[in-house]
This record gives sequence, structure tokens and C-alpha cells, in this order.
Amino acid sequence: MRLIDGRAIAAGITARVAAGVAALGRAPVLAVVVPTADEATAWYVRSIERAAGRVRIECRVVRPAPGDLRSTLAALSAEPAVDGVMCQAPLPSGVTLADAGALIDPAKDVDGANPTSLGRLAAGLPCFAPATAAAVLEILRHERVPLAGARAVVVGRSTVVGKPAALLLLAEHATVTVCHSRTADLAAECARARVLVAAVGRAHLLGADHIAPGATVIDVGTNPGPDGALLGDVDPSGADHAAALTPVPGGVGPVTTALLLRHTLAAAGH
Repeated sequence: MRLIDGRAIAAGITARVAAGVAALGRAPVLAVVVPTADEATAWYVRSIERAAGRVRIECRVVRPAPGDLRSTLAALSAEPAVDGVMCQAPLPSGVTLADAGALIDPAKDVDGANPTSLGRLAAGLPCFAPATAAAVLEILRHERVPLAGARAVVVGRSTVVGKPAALLLLAEHATVTVCHSRTADLAAECARARVLVAAVGRAHLLGADHIAPGATVIDVGTNPGPDGALLGDVDPSGADHAAALTPVPGGVGPVTTALLLRHTLAAAGH
């Protein structure tokens, strides 16, 4: 089993973004709205800031006052100087991801949070897909994994990863099954896949019985382990017979961040 180097894939993307920013002649502006003090979120936002700085994208981290999330998102969407807007979870009580996403202009919706973006994705129309779902496809393309006609299984049905990843795979002519917590005989369904995408959010849920020999496995999970380490949804000890696996960390995560920057550059050039 070969581990896929997400950091190397991300480095290639960011190099092209840096060249694109230089050609644009100005620094695109990405506004990251953070309505939470969650430490894991803070770590992720710092990683976005560092990555943006390396390619000369201005990353504005905005921390709205309690009760001001909606007005903040609407104002940033309307601000001409801002090219991309994204909102980090967890969200305040009473605000759903769809509520927050609907306040982001689809032209600036670099993380595909607006329900309009998801609808356009389903219809095959131009839009920004959620960056993590887009990272799944970016990795598969980089690894030259054949998708047309291939059986793909996505474990997880969130609008952030599972559903958009399934739609992106369908657009590549894969035959896609979406599984979830109520799927009967999950292992049997997964073991039919040539491409297995694990995006369920449960540490090491998928093991040897879930993985077909020679399958390519994309592990989207980022679950906190007992010692503070990040654990994927796939148990690596049971993936020896896979053709390739994205590690956690170092797999999907760096590619997700790189694609946020690529989406911001695209929004700036729109």
C-alpha cells in the first residue's frame, strides 16, 4: 500500500496560485469569518493564514461579536475589495451552515457553503465546490485514478464533503454509492469500491473488511485521538491491501487549503 503525499500535491497547486497572483497584479483578499473560540478551528485558520501569506493572498480573519455573524457575512459579501468569503464552524446556536452560507455571494463563495453553489454543482453548472470535496477529486486526478465507469463509494452524506464529493465523482462518470450510519452491511458496500472516500467523522471506523484489494482510499476524517493526534476514518493497519491511501494528517488537509487559495484567485479574476 502506497501513501499519497498530499503535501506534495498541495505544493504544486500553491506554486501555480503564486504565479497566478503575480500575473493578476494585486493581492486577492480572502475573508475568513470565525464565530467560535474552538481551538481546532483556530489551528486550521492559522494554517490558512500561513498558506495565503506564502502566495501573497491577503487573509483577513474576522471575528464577529455575538449576534453579528449574519450582518458580518452580508457586509463582506457586499464589499468590493473582498474576493472570497468563508465561514468556519462551529456556528452559534440557532445558525445552521445553510443559514450562514446563504449570506455569502456565490461569486465569492470559495468554500461552496451557499445552497445555491451546491445546487449549481448538482446541475453541472460553474461554481465553487466545497474545498474538501474538491480536494478528493484533485487527489484522484493527480494520482491518475481511472474514474469513468469505476465503482466509487462515499461514506458520509454531509453537504460539506459527502454529497458534493459524490456529485463530483458522478461528473467524472463514476458509478457512485453514498453510504451512511443507516446503511445495511456497510463493509460489504465499501468492499465493492475501486475508489473509497471516507468522510463519516468516526475515528478508524473503516478497516480491512471495508477495503477491496487494490482500491484507492481517500480518508477525509480528522478526528481527535486520545493523545491529541489526528486520526482518520480509516484504520491504516487494515489498509495494507489497498493500492493507495491518503494519510491523516498530510493527505486531504493540505490539498483543501491549497484549493481555497486557488478558488480565491479564481474569484479575484472573475
